[in-house]
Amino acid sequence: MLELINSPDDLRALSYDDLTTLAEEIRETIITTVINNGGHLGSNLGIVELTIALHRVFNSPNDILLFDTGHQAYVHKLLTGRTKEFSTLRQPGGLSGYPSRKESRHDWIENSHASTALSYAYGIAASLRLLADDRRVIALVGDGSLTGGIAYEALNNIGHSQERVLIVLNDNGRSYAPTISRLSTGITSLRLYPNYVKTREKFRQTIKNMPAIGDVAYESIHRITSALREMAAPHQFFEALGIRYAGPIDSSNLPQLEEALKRASIWQGPILLHVLTTKGKGYAPAENDNIQRLHDVKPNTINEDDALSSIKPYSTSGISSGTSVTSFSTSRQHLDTASHNHPRTYTDAFSKALVELGKLHKDVVAITAAMPGPTGLLPFKELFPERFFDVGIAEEHALIAAGGMAMAGMRPIVAIYSTFFSRAFDQANLDISLHDLPVILVLDRAGITGDDGPSHNGAYDLALLTAIPNMTILTPSCPEDIEPMLKAAYKLGKPVAIRFPKTLPVEFEKTSSDGLHARLLNHGSVVCILAVGKTVPYAQDALNLLSQQGIEATLWDVQAVSPVDATMLADAMGHSLVVTVEDGIKYGGAGNYLYQSLMDSFFTTNPEEPSGTPPYHLCLGLPRKHLKQGKPDQILQSVGISAQGISDSIQSALVKLGIKLSDLTPAPDQLAPDQLI
Repeated sequence: MLELINSPDDLRALSYDDLTTLAEEIRETIITTVINNGGHLGSNLGIVELTIALHRVFNSPNDILLFDTGHQAYVHKLLTGRTKEFSTLRQPGGLSGYPSRKESRHDWIENSHASTALSYAYGIAASLRLLADDRRVIALVGDGSLTGGIAYEALNNIGHSQERVLIVLNDNGRSYAPTISRLSTGITSLRLYPNYVKTREKFRQTIKNMPAIGDVAYESIHRITSALREMAAPHQFFEALGIRYAGPIDSSNLPQLEEALKRASIWQGPILLHVLTTKGKGYAPAENDNIQRLHDVKPNTINEDDALSSIKPYSTSGISSGTSVTSFSTSRQHLDTASHNHPRTYTDAFSKALVELGKLHKDVVAITAAMPGPTGLLPFKELFPERFFDVGIAEEHALIAAGGMAMAGMRPIVAIYSTFFSRAFDQANLDISLHDLPVILVLDRAGITGDDGPSHNGAYDLALLTAIPNMTILTPSCPEDIEPMLKAAYKLGKPVAIRFPKTLPVEFEKTSSDGLHARLLNHGSVVCILAVGKTVPYAQDALNLLSQQGIEATLWDVQAVSPVDATMLADAMGHSLVVTVEDGIKYGGAGNYLYQSLMDSFFTTNPEEPSGTPPYHLCLGLPRKHLKQGKPDQILQSVGISAQGISDSIQSALVKLGIKLSDLTPAPDQLAPDQLI
């Protein structure tokens, strides 16, 4: 059935029995693809019927469908002509894990950061109104995205302006969860009939105009209808903003859902249709497992045969609320065991170090913005639930709250993805740094993340962090560095950021770390390499390639980008070429900061009688470009961040600069033997 769907138009000729089959095939396709490629499983399984209904009622791309967050757009991709390419999801050169304007005319926005679709909807609807264009704007929000502050700003604007926007709230348990009943269903149906609304208002006005008893009668009727609404739906919040509320609707009843969408579509102002879905619907392990398993599945961590055998088709014509799948052939214990076979990650190391720090210090609190599982905070939450705070998708609020906690004597640790830190730069700068507060920012998924594409690469955190005064910036090059860094950050009692990658660690020769000082991994001449974070193993491998060409280079593992280690700077000064390597944007990033620190040191040391000339600088990092999804190492290799790339760049620079290998400075005895590995 799915192979026959080349566009949303093909859906409208199908019977509800056909749609039942189609829904089952969609779930099988999503599960198979996510098992092999990784991706967002639960949210997409939950909105199969809802997405089908949206495409049957509305005419995409003429009508404008916006997804928030974009990771719940897999079904949309399958229904808009991308079934044949769907197996390439999140793969290099394949389909994006989010809507992509480059992929399809049905994708209006690449909405991979949550809570933004309503702002887009407001702007598009306002433009259509000015152009006298009657197309519909539909924003599918939910899966937690309505917890973000930006969403509330947009709701306020939409309600105030009365722009014609249909907001479909996908409530899968991460947002509101009212009870469905015959009463709520009946009232919802009434409230979606425009004729009912007109008749009701006419009747109320007639009652109000009755002599003597008009006001009393009107007020009594108003109280009765308000009480009925209170029993049926959480309408007050939305209607206080000027947005009509309808719902909740059970998404498993496709005919009823389609009818509700049709009625809502003719409303002339903003309206919200509240739809209840089941995250992971149709796949029992996802329905019953924890939120982390539901949300983001890693490749090859689930047995495909077990997964497909546990699918049970849902009827699209009227399943009662609370119906669940009973087939459960894949046990949670089996899934967890499989995931534990993977090598230890940076996140695992942070999770363990945080728990140990929490045991030692009762003032340690952990804060996340709706990502407790992926950022490694669940073990801390289990042990210290009263010291754990999940503020929802609100990074700005998270950092301000952390500042307040620090002012009150606590020691907050805020764990968020690097890509989302850009939302909270202002708070890190003015609410934490300006007050010199002891807040520790832990930025996971720093650098190239790969599969999730350009919106999730943590390319800008170093450029942003180095611009903030008072900010200590620590960059572990292996998971073992995180524990000493976290302890050192706690002892500092100042603003600290620790950033590390998503990718699995690469083993390399190293000494232990104290968390704050650079470590010397090799000493040579002419060339000094300052490697940041995960690029250290690449740089160490590059030493062997350089040595084959007669170039014996110095290599420092930077560890602390700020403040810069004075010993490392002094050593770098004695070389002809300083090379900085980072997995962040090189324009204004760590490399520029390190070299500027070197130049500051050069001109402030004996300023009246400067001796010698400063070294040249070769900055290796990410280009000023949105890099498409792919495997992280392959992406880094494509931009020259690999052993071969580093070696080739250095050799080319030496040739262009006319630097001879005979210029052997500094002498090896300038550094103590115990500083070498």
